[in-house]
Parts: sequence; structure tokens; C-alpha cells
Amino acid sequence: MSAFASEPGLDDIRDAAGHDTEVDVAVHLHDGTIRLSILWTQEILLNADDADRLAQALQRAAEQARRITATRGPNRSTST
Repeated sequence: MSAFASEPGLDDIRDAAGHDTEVDVAVHLHDGTIRLSILWTQEILLNADDADRLAQALQRAAEQARRITATRGPNRSTST
């Protein structure tokens, strides 16, 4: 079972050049770190609408991560 929760709704974002590349934004549910994955390559070309959607997903992930870390006590470890 993964400790990461992926952002829904990014499944249809694909490389604007037609490559079979995908992105994933996920939040680690224990320590609040955010993972940005670019799958199948090292880079992705996005059109403006997809770039906006990705940016919004990262902002939502950041807010979720802040909520997770705010509920953690100061002495709790962030290791998994």
C-alpha cells in the first residue's frame, strides 16, 4: 500500500508534442512531501491549459501537505 495519494484528474494530460508522456502529482500522507512524476521521459511539453491544470494540482497538493504537517507534533519523525 502506497503512502502517496495521487491527484485525480491528471490522467489525460499528455505531452503536447505527441509523446506518450504523463504527469502525476501525489502527496505523502505521513510526512506531507509532494511527489511530481513525469512518467516515461525526463521532460514533458505542455500546452497552456494543461500547464494551468498541473499548476493547480501542485497548489492543491501544497495545501494538503501543509494540513498534514500542521497536525504533526514537533517531535514526530518524518521518516517512513
